[in-house]
Amino acid sequence: VSPAGEVAVSSEQKVYDVVLKQAALLKRQLRPAGEPEVPLNGLKEAYGRCGEICEEYAKTFYLGTLLMTEERRRAIWAIYVWCRRTDELVDGPNASHITPQALDRWEKRLEDLFAGRPYDMLDAALSDTITRFPIDIQPFKDMIDGMRTDLRKARYKNFDELYMYCYYVAGTVGLMSVPVMGIEPESKATAESVYGAALALGIANQLTNILRDVGEDARRGRIYLPQDELAEAGLSDEDIFSGVVTNKWRNFMKRQIKRARMFFEEAERGVTELRKESRWPVWASLLLYRQILDEIEANDYNNFTRRAYVGKGKKLLALPVAYGKSLL
Repeated sequence: VSPAGEVAVSSEQKVYDVVLKQAALLKRQLRPAGEPEVPLNGLKEAYGRCGEICEEYAKTFYLGTLLMTEERRRAIWAIYVWCRRTDELVDGPNASHITPQALDRWEKRLEDLFAGRPYDMLDAALSDTITRFPIDIQPFKDMIDGMRTDLRKARYKNFDELYMYCYYVAGTVGLMSVPVMGIEPESKATAESVYGAALALGIANQLTNILRDVGEDARRGRIYLPQDELAEAGLSDEDIFSGVVTNKWRNFMKRQIKRARMFFEEAERGVTELRKESRWPVWASLLLYRQILDEIEANDYNNFTRRAYVGKGKKLLALPVAYGKSLL
C-alpha cells in the first residue's frame, strides 16, 4: 500500500485480469460485428501469403499447423504474421527509425482492422479471422505496448517488471491463439486454466529467448534480467558487458533456467486440454524451446559469446515425440 492509500497490484494480477476477460469471451463465443471489406478470392490469396510467411520463418510450427482444420490453420497463420510484423517494427531492419508515433499509427491500423477496414491483404486475413473466432483486441494492443517498452526501457528492476514485459511481447500470443486452437469438447478444464497455461507458455518462451540472447542484447546496451536478482548473485551490469562466465554467473543462470522450466511445466498442463488437432504445433514449440535451455547448460552457461540453438537432427527427433504427446 502506497502512502496515498493505493494498493499495489502485481504484474501477475494485472495479467490475470486480462486472462479472465478472454476466458469470458470464449465462453460467450462473442465475435466482432461486421465482415472485412475484401472479396472472397482476395481472402484466399491473403491467407495463402500468410501461410508462406509462416512456413518461411517458423518451419516446425508451420508443419504442425497442417494437421489442424483448414479454418483454424489459416487463422493461426494470420495471427502469426501480424505478430511477426509487429515484432519487426522494433527488431527488424528499420527498427532504428521507429518512433512512438509510428507505433501509435500501427495501433490505429489495428483498430481499423478489428472494425473490418484492413489496410492490406495480410491485415485482411486477420480481419476475417476475428469474425470467425472470439478473439479480443486487448492482447494485440498489449503486444504493441510491449514494443513501446522496448523503445524506452533497457533495464528491469525485478521479476515483476520483467514478467509484465514477457506478457506484452509473448504471453499475448497465447491469449490470441486459444480461441483458434479450441478447447477439447470433453475437457473438464476451465477456460481460465487453459488461457493461464497458454500465457505460461508465452512467458516461458520469452524467458528462454532472454537467456539465450544475453550477449546479443548486451551488445545493444540492453539487459533483460532482474536487476535485484543480479545484485543478490553478486553481479552487475559490468559483469554482463564483460561477458566472462564465472561461478557467480553459473549459479545465477541456474536460478533463471529453473524459473523458465517452471513456466514450461505449467504450460504442459494446458496443452493437453486443447483440441486434438491443435496440439501438435504447440507441443512441438514447447519441446523445442525448452531444449534451448538444455543447450545453454551444455555450453557451460556461456550465453555471452555462444548462441544456444537446437540442431536440425534434434528438431526432427522432437516432431514425432510432439505428435505422440498430441494424441495422448
